[in-house]
Amino acid sequence: MLQVTAPQNFQKLAQYKSVAQMEIDRETLIMTHLSKVKYIADRIAAKLPSSVERDDLYGAGVIGLIDAVERYDPSRGVAFTTFAEMRVRGAILDNLRSLDWASRTVRRRAREVQNAYGQIEKLKGAPATEEEVALHLRMPLKELHNILREISGLNITDLDEQDEKTGLSLMDTIYDTGASPFEAYEDSERRQRLSEVVDKLPERERQVIALYYVEELNMKEIGAVLGITESRVSQLRTQAVVRMRANLAK
Repeated sequence: MLQVTAPQNFQKLAQYKSVAQMEIDRETLIMTHLSKVKYIADRIAAKLPSSVERDDLYGAGVIGLIDAVERYDPSRGVAFTTFAEMRVRGAILDNLRSLDWASRTVRRRAREVQNAYGQIEKLKGAPATEEEVALHLRMPLKELHNILREISGLNITDLDEQDEKTGLSLMDTIYDTGASPFEAYEDSERRQRLSEVVDKLPERERQVIALYYVEELNMKEIGAVLGITESRVSQLRTQAVVRMRANLAK
């Protein structure tokens, strides 16, 4: 009787140890990457109104990290850190969309400004100036600046929205993200289109986009590099993204 049950017991013990080790590895991955969750949550929060709680973004990011641990497949050839960043960012953005913090008025204004940029640039074949957009919308330049500041947080819903297949956003596809060759091939046309749109931006806006998305500097750091105020950096970034969305829509 003992000869039959002993191997079974050993097998169960081995399975238990294997499961226990998996739980330890899982917990280690989560704990190791928690600081990255906070970093991503803080960067997204910097684009949003102060009324949006950072703790809510952080909580959503942690859920995204746990999901990344569960779903990670090394055979795809993507590093876990890269995959986890995508899932964390996606979870935070999904949480924001579900909250729908922006009012209908803010969204309507965003569409009006975007359409204005698109129409003016289509007619003149060159980047629209702030003065031209304000004139087109029949409002003082100061009011346009206020609207740009008000809609700055809305930029995350388009350029930062992730593709369901690749987990990459439009902004991610401009640069190398560690995606597999097949995924890179799938995104090549979109990457080229977006790169062309970036190249058409006015020089100062192009600098802000590069420093923000490539060098990953915050608004204050970009302001120091370019010698302008933090609020002006935010305004330029919003203008650039609105302009890019208008061109991509065409």
